[in-house]
Amino acid sequence: METAKLNIKQWAEDDRPREKMMQKGASALSNAELLAILIGSGTVEESAVGLMKRVMADCDNRLKALGRMSLEELTGNVEVWDKETGKKKRVRRYKGLGEAKAVAIMAACELGRRRMEEDAVELPSIRSSVDLYHYFLPQMQDLFHEECYVLLMNQACRILDKVLVSKGGLTETAVDIRLILREALLHRAPVIALCHNHPLGQVRPSMEDDRLTDRLQKACRMMNIRLLDHIIVAEGGFYSYCEEGKLV
Repeated sequence: METAKLNIKQWAEDDRPREKMMQKGASALSNAELLAILIGSGTVEESAVGLMKRVMADCDNRLKALGRMSLEELTGNVEVWDKETGKKKRVRRYKGLGEAKAVAIMAACELGRRRMEEDAVELPSIRSSVDLYHYFLPQMQDLFHEECYVLLMNQACRILDKVLVSKGGLTETAVDIRLILREALLHRAPVIALCHNHPLGQVRPSMEDDRLTDRLQKACRMMNIRLLDHIIVAEGGFYSYCEEGKLV
């Protein structure tokens, strides 16, 4: 007969990691509590938190050791002494931890490994307007329409991401400053740069380009975000608001 399972709503109030995470944030949870959220349920004898505490204890409370465990180690059987029969019997090592839950744990460990690999890769940095130009030129040099991107960077001006914020016609594209700031906030980027192209080849900014840059600079100042530059990529060169002394 299959053992009944307790879902999170049936756990004691002090044993509900999901609610604790929503109230206090992920950093307030122990490793066992975070893993309990992944597996979702325990058994009638043991909550998911208690189950994962046992698993972590067998790993010396080290996530690295947990990440090395195989599916068979997590779901396999062990021999125990049966006092009633006086003989050894095989029982599941972690009662309540089936293949689906074990796979979820292994997937989380793999994601952790991949994140560490990403963090180990040094992010490209932007040191000048020329760097910005060379970064965007391969993408923009053959376009027959205008596109505008916001480049999102950390405090050291290392690139976090780039986001297309507008796409238009031959001569203009409408850019929403709120969208630019939203991307900066979502990516937690304290430094941004704007880049758009002029497909007809005119490198000088238009009056609308000037108005956009001025409004964006003021909005960034209010949000404590640094606008590093706004460059215009055109055939044969580029225009930099920073180099022209138009950003303060």
